[in-house]
Formats: sequence, structure tokens, C-alpha cells
Amino acid sequence: MTTTARDVVTAARKVVVKIGSSSLTRPEGGLDQNNIDALATALVARVRTGTSCVLVSSGAIAAGLKPLGLSARPRDLATQQAAASVGQGLLVESYARAFGAHGVRVGQVLLTSDDMVRRTHYLNAERTLSRLIELGVVPVVNENDTVVTEEIRLGDNDRLAALVAHLIRADLLVLLSDVDALYTAPPSRPGSRRLDNVHGEHDLAEVDLGGAGRPGIGSGGMITKVDAARLATAAGIPVVLTSAGSVAAALAGEHVGTLFHATGVRSASRLLWLAHATAPRGRLVLDPGAVAAVVQRRLSLLPAGIVAVDGEFAAGDPVDLVDEAGLVVARGLVNYDAGELPGLLGRSTRALAAELGSAYEREVVHRDDLVLLATR
Repeated sequence: MTTTARDVVTAARKVVVKIGSSSLTRPEGGLDQNNIDALATALVARVRTGTSCVLVSSGAIAAGLKPLGLSARPRDLATQQAAASVGQGLLVESYARAFGAHGVRVGQVLLTSDDMVRRTHYLNAERTLSRLIELGVVPVVNENDTVVTEEIRLGDNDRLAALVAHLIRADLLVLLSDVDALYTAPPSRPGSRRLDNVHGEHDLAEVDLGGAGRPGIGSGGMITKVDAARLATAAGIPVVLTSAGSVAAALAGEHVGTLFHATGVRSASRLLWLAHATAPRGRLVLDPGAVAAVVQRRLSLLPAGIVAVDGEFAAGDPVDLVDEAGLVVARGLVNYDAGELPGLLGRSTRALAAELGSAYEREVVHRDDLVLLATR
């Protein structure tokens, strides 16, 4: 193994670091302040080199378990949300104490995927994170688990970290796990091999992505981290996957963990969120001409090309665009409520405007609010 530093790591000027619940808590329950202090020390060391750092942290639910007298992650949603409500304050307080010991402030940023898709909310989040970074504050980002249900069910702050990295135009994403690197199988299994570098899907062909974090604490696993790495690298952001104990070495560019090399280029951040951080509220069925216009010519979707509407949604909600066979071809933000659309289908915007007024001379989904999806 080479001893030279990883240039792509040391050259990064904006870094997102994600840590999971199991790395922040003690086996007997409660937050592990020693681990939090060590994480803060490592991030501050990198900040001192002139790098901007954003921390995406799980742990709100885990932090709330002990104060509520719970021994394991609850199964019902209401108790999960209650635990998150209690734990979020404790978690941020611990981070404030740890970073404050170095004279560095932290700021809590709670995000929802819905907020990040709607343009005004997305711009607010981008502006807030950018200003915090300009002020020398380390943003501590988490999904708003007290009100959001999808993130609690999926436990996928790894994906959130990849999307935040794209949002702030980060140069590097560091995903911290319970294991020191990506292996072809659980490290304890005979024949398992460690992967120092991943250059693309061909390097993942033999990887068994089963397994999860510490039982009863976190809800993610290696598969969510690899999926997050795929998402980030496809957007031009390299990823280091390693253990929480190796974070200082990883940020210093040492050859720890697995380096996922960038495979693509950056795209519009909001469209990345639309594709990967939203659940569709309904479906619009397109005729072949509309499918060709949207997919091949990248045009807006007009009422004339829609043959059916499925689901209950409001203007501004994400919906899937499907062909007549049900294949999802795109996702977009719809400009009409579900109840309005049936009477508009198959008609031109000019005819609708003449009959109903100029407000109806608008696209059902504007091309700027539309992202093409791979075949599902």
C-alpha cells in the first residue's frame, strides 16, 4: 500500500462527514461524549487547515432512548418521534460542548426531503448552510425526525449526507461506519477481502451488502452507505468510507478505509433531490408522443399528452410520469391539484386558456422541475 496521502482528500475545501447512531452511543445506552469529543477534535483539525466542514449526524432517536427509559429503538412511529424530540436537544448540546472546547460553534439544521425539493425552501436551505459556513460555524444536519416519517422508516442519513454534499457543492464526502472499510463480505467471514478503492460498479460485483448496524440502535447498514457513495460519486464527489475511529486519519488523507472515486459530473442540486429524496404523491400516464417529448426532447409536460391521473396530490407535489405500460420515465413537480387535471387531459393549453382563462395556459410539469429517471 502506498504511503502518500490521497490527493483528492487533502485538496478538498468543502467536506461533509456523516456519522451514525451506533458510533455516538454507548452499548448500555446514552450518548458517548468521548466519541463525540474525538469526532469534534478531528473535524476541528481539518477546519484549521482552511477547510469548511458540515456534519450530518444521526443519533437523535438513540439519544432520547435512555431519558425515556427505553432499552431499544421503539417500533411505533409516535414513540420514535417522541424519542427524537427529546434526543435532538441532547445531541446538539453534546456537539456544542465538544466543538466549543476548541472555540468552534455549531449550528443545528433540520431538513426534510420535501423542503429541499420545493424551490423556495431549497434556496433557503442552501443559503442557510452557505452562510453558516461563511461565518465559520460547523452545521450539524439531521433529518427532522420529529415530524418526518420516511427518514425514520428508512434510517437513511447516508443518502441525506450525499445529497447535502451535492447541495453545498462539497469536494469530499466521508461516511463513518462500524467497520474500517468496505469488504466483499462481512470481515469475519473467511475469504472476505477489503477494497481499498472503488472505481465503479465493476468493483462492487462481488460485494455482499448484507448486514446492519448495532442491533436496537441504528437502522442503516452497509448497503445504505454504498448507495450513498454511488449517488455522490455519480455527481462528481469522491467518498471515503471508514470507521468512526479512523476519521482523523481519513480527513488527513491517510490510506484508511475505502475510497470511492468520482464517476460522473455535477448536475443541478435540486433535481438530484427530486430524483433521490422524494416519494411521489401520484402518477401521470403519458401517451407515446408526450413520453418522447419529455424524455428525448426534454420538453415540459402539457395537458394534451396526459391520458390518465392516479393518486391524491396538490400543486407543487412530486409525481411520477409513466408511459402507458406503467414504466416510470421521469419525476416532476406538478402545477395542478389532482382534482383539477381530469378535465384538462388531452386538451391544448391554448384551448384551455380560451375557455377557462390565462391561468390555464401553463404546463402540468415545467421542464425545469422535471428529472428523467432510469428504468425501474
